[in-house]
Amino acid sequence: MPSSSEIMSKEDKMLEELKRIRELLEPKPTPPPKGLRKEFLDFISKYKVLGLAVAFILGIYLGALVQALVSDLIMPIIQLVMPGIQWELIEVGPFRVGHFIGALITFLIVAFVIFT
Repeated sequence: MPSSSEIMSKEDKMLEELKRIRELLEPKPTPPPKGLRKEFLDFISKYKVLGLAVAFILGIYLGALVQALVSDLIMPIIQLVMPGIQWELIEVGPFRVGHFIGALITFLIVAFVIFT
């Protein structure tokens, strides 16, 4: 049966080997590009700024589309169920509850679309 010093020796060897493997796997730092143009292009590609901008613009139009869906299609159906009551004008004290319900439905639809 190996002694505790032999076991520690094997563990130390394994630990050193794992440290050496980690050092080999770590990426080497690359020097920054020279010149403003190259640095700017590196920034654009590194942080995927163009993709972020496209996603932001699409998100704005998706929000507008969902807002139109709720305002023009879903809320008129609710008004058919509750005739004579305009949902946007429902108030409880100083709070515009009807407008909040419309915004909540819009949020839930956007969250569902993003989830799927």
